[in-house]
Amino acid sequence: MEITVKTGNLLHEPSDLAMLATFEDAALPSEVTDLLEPKDFRGKANETLLLYPRGAAAPRRLLLVGLGKREAVSAESIRRASATAVKEARRLQVAAITVAVNGDLPLDAEVAGQAFAEGLDMGAYRFARYQTGLANEQTFLVERATVFSQTVERTRRGAAAGQTTARGVNFARDLVNGPGYALTPAVLGEEALALGKRLGLKVTVLDKAQLTEQGFGGILAVGKGSINEPRFIVMEYGEPKKGTPTICLVGKGLTFDSGGLSLKPPDAMETMKSDMGGSAAVFGAMQVVAETKPSLHVVGLVSSAENMPSSNAYRPGDIVKTLSGKTIEVLNTDAEGRIILSDALFYAQRYKPDAIVELSTLTGAIIIALGAHATGMMGTDQSLVDRISRAGELSAEKVWQLPLWDEYHAMVKSEIADLKNIAGRAAGSITAGAFLAAFVGDFPFVHLDIAGTAWVDRPAKSYDVHGGTGVGVRLLAEFLKGYV
Repeated sequence: MEITVKTGNLLHEPSDLAMLATFEDAALPSEVTDLLEPKDFRGKANETLLLYPRGAAAPRRLLLVGLGKREAVSAESIRRASATAVKEARRLQVAAITVAVNGDLPLDAEVAGQAFAEGLDMGAYRFARYQTGLANEQTFLVERATVFSQTVERTRRGAAAGQTTARGVNFARDLVNGPGYALTPAVLGEEALALGKRLGLKVTVLDKAQLTEQGFGGILAVGKGSINEPRFIVMEYGEPKKGTPTICLVGKGLTFDSGGLSLKPPDAMETMKSDMGGSAAVFGAMQVVAETKPSLHVVGLVSSAENMPSSNAYRPGDIVKTLSGKTIEVLNTDAEGRIILSDALFYAQRYKPDAIVELSTLTGAIIIALGAHATGMMGTDQSLVDRISRAGELSAEKVWQLPLWDEYHAMVKSEIADLKNIAGRAAGSITAGAFLAAFVGDFPFVHLDIAGTAWVDRPAKSYDVHGGTGVGVRLLAEFLKGYV
């Protein structure tokens, strides 16, 4: 979508559809109040009303969107209002819209500009690649949006940043929403190479022979049961040098997870093409990094495999020797994500990173704990945890810290190997985090369990659609911005 920023009065600008976001009980311009009865619209959060001014104002249609109380308005309020506008434009088949806020917005203009753009571009997203016979209204695209602001340059800078981030989110959504047969580990590797070629990232993709030669035992064990061989993907921006922080972003790339021999029930398998949501977030974030060019050294690491049952699949009771040399007792083949991540996390140590941030759709237990509203977070370094928490607040991708006490580390010790891949139902998300922490050495580490936030069946946010949410991209982009 082409997004422009200009000064002026939205109500005086001809438009097929204008969106005016307004605060609860705020005084509306006379052009609007003349069209309303007193109780028609009060500006409550997410309240909407479509008006036809018929000459009382310049726009043909005027969509009022409530922001709620002014003191509670955030960037997320603007993001959702913008997405509501673009979805209404699509419904009405309006190709160009104008958007503005009624009154002074209690946000920095750059922050507001970013939120406007993110809402518009994410709200316009759809995944229709595999649908046929769609009607015109189903394929209609909103092509242009104009944001009205009294601080044009700062709003314009924010909008440019917002579009960059939204592109990363939508890239991640595309990866998650595609069927498992079309996005195998090998294809995910090809996506990385294409991204590197397009934006100048240094990309390395290790195939099965190379994984075997170098000792990636965790990835190889999980991938044994599938005809689609595993891959390990390295995407690198910048280079290590004194005074430049090195950040490793690690993603779980299970392109399909049947559970292996510990087979999932059918209804739990329906969305398991999304078990690579962590890797999608890393891909999207690396795209944002390559486009924004921060003064950082950022390395994206993805362990990718397909977990399938076959006569060659790894078994409960197996002992897996990982890249680190540590051994894992396999008690359940459906706890495979932590096994492939063990190799990636140990690999990250070679960069001597200032931070390792890992994302994975790891446990059903985190969905029980937090639902779809927050990502579970565990970390070995409180300052890094605090940075991620702050980025979660700014991006509206909420995180919630869970403890990683010594008692939880003890729960994943095995009697016949160094570690066991499950420790029972109790504290299932935390023990998974404790397992991962065993492979990062002394480097600052945060684990983000996005199992509840990476996929949505019934979107609660106006900028989401059924399927992959692209969660993690905005969070990582904000985190990295704060690290510069």
